[in-house]
Amino acid sequence: MTRPVIVWFRQDLRLSDHPALQAAVATGRPVVPVFILEPAAGQAWAPGGATRWWLHHSLHALGESLAHCGARLVLRRGAAVAVLAALVAETGAETVFTGAMAEPEARATDRAVAAALAPVGAAALAPMGAAALAPTGATLRRLRTAFLFSPKDIQTGAGRPYAVYTPFSNACLIRSPAASIPPPSRLPAASVPVASDRLEDWGLLPTRPDWAAGLRRTWTPGEAGARDRLSAFLARPAADYARLRDRPDTPATSMLSPHLHFGEISADAVWRGVLEQGGDHQKFVKELLWREFSIHQLWHNPALPDAPARPAFEAMAWRDDPAGLTAWQRGETGVPIVDAGMRELWQTGWMHNRVRMVVASFLVKHLLIDWRHGERWFWDTLVDADLAANAANWQWVAGSGADAAPYFRVFNPVLQGRKFDPEGAYVRRYVPALRKLDARFIHAPWEAPAAVLAAAGIVLGRTYPRAVVDLGLGRERALAAFAALRAGA
Repeated sequence: MTRPVIVWFRQDLRLSDHPALQAAVATGRPVVPVFILEPAAGQAWAPGGATRWWLHHSLHALGESLAHCGARLVLRRGAAVAVLAALVAETGAETVFTGAMAEPEARATDRAVAAALAPVGAAALAPMGAAALAPTGATLRRLRTAFLFSPKDIQTGAGRPYAVYTPFSNACLIRSPAASIPPPSRLPAASVPVASDRLEDWGLLPTRPDWAAGLRRTWTPGEAGARDRLSAFLARPAADYARLRDRPDTPATSMLSPHLHFGEISADAVWRGVLEQGGDHQKFVKELLWREFSIHQLWHNPALPDAPARPAFEAMAWRDDPAGLTAWQRGETGVPIVDAGMRELWQTGWMHNRVRMVVASFLVKHLLIDWRHGERWFWDTLVDADLAANAANWQWVAGSGADAAPYFRVFNPVLQGRKFDPEGAYVRRYVPALRKLDARFIHAPWEAPAAVLAAAGIVLGRTYPRAVVDLGLGRERALAAFAALRAGA
């Protein structure tokens, strides 16, 4: 009997541009595709509700794609070490191919899996792309499926990790995206039948209440949906992205972030796509590299999601403000651009990038609430919740992260709204109580004359909340806290 190989899918739920799948097919052996749902208990960062919703649909799409290739996606629930050891024993698999991940828990799991599969004395984890040679047992091979570059490969001249984005991106820009890898047309099946869970039994979808209607209207998870999203983005003029990407009232961004997080499309494929289209996509490529910079940070600082990258920020005088946090989460702060963003998040599982910066700054600067509260809320509600990007971006806004200069910057949400949503179209879409308000006042309704508010049917404190904080006083309070932090450093 020919020993099969296992392809362990994780953050790479696709068939195209998949080096681990390609390496498995190249062995000429039967292929057993598997996805493992690890128990939430014990996970420091268990998947949030929006992530679970997306995962269900993405796995369904992957299963259909594999079926067209003659293979069945095996679903197993449990600790990856135990599940893979059992699969190897059931099938006699020779090698487990998988994609490398930056998350600390995933890297620890990789080490444990390699040790459990390999024979005594041969348990060293294979580097990305290299086989761990062992005389017996199974081996784990990790390949680069979720990154543009191995985090170990992008280093300063002194051989250290980059702490500043611009030199990091410059080091990446002198490289090129990887060549395209076509999907396999057929996958030889293992001769031994392999049992699988039913996806429906995993309970990934919400039941009562069903809060996912907006997600269903907005997204098509899966590799085909990712390709369609990229094609739609590339169909627009190249100059529009650089000119309009900060405008939440205009559909100028790619909205590829959840597809990239789940690996339904590779970052290499996206980069190749914009290069092939031509035109000036430098701004967009740099956003791809900002994502890569987040991965770089998490790889070299596993504590990034939980502790400030700048240790001095442990002494930051955050406020305990449950009411303020709840108002922020519900989009009821009384600050229109903030409320619009938080409501967009709840309805669609996504938020425009410029608005993410505004709402994050409002939480950590104007309300002076610890960034980790915002990080946790985004983790549960974003369909693109990514541990590296979420942690790195929250720390950047809070001032405690890499390249967060000036770290004491405070976004003025009124000025941001007037600049990037000048007619108030974005606010009107997500805050219907303000729909009839004159554009001059839609980003600061407290400035509107009583007659203007009355004509728009607005009663502050009743039909729309009063602002939970005076923006000027909130800014002064934040700057005082940063000054105290500097003084104590």
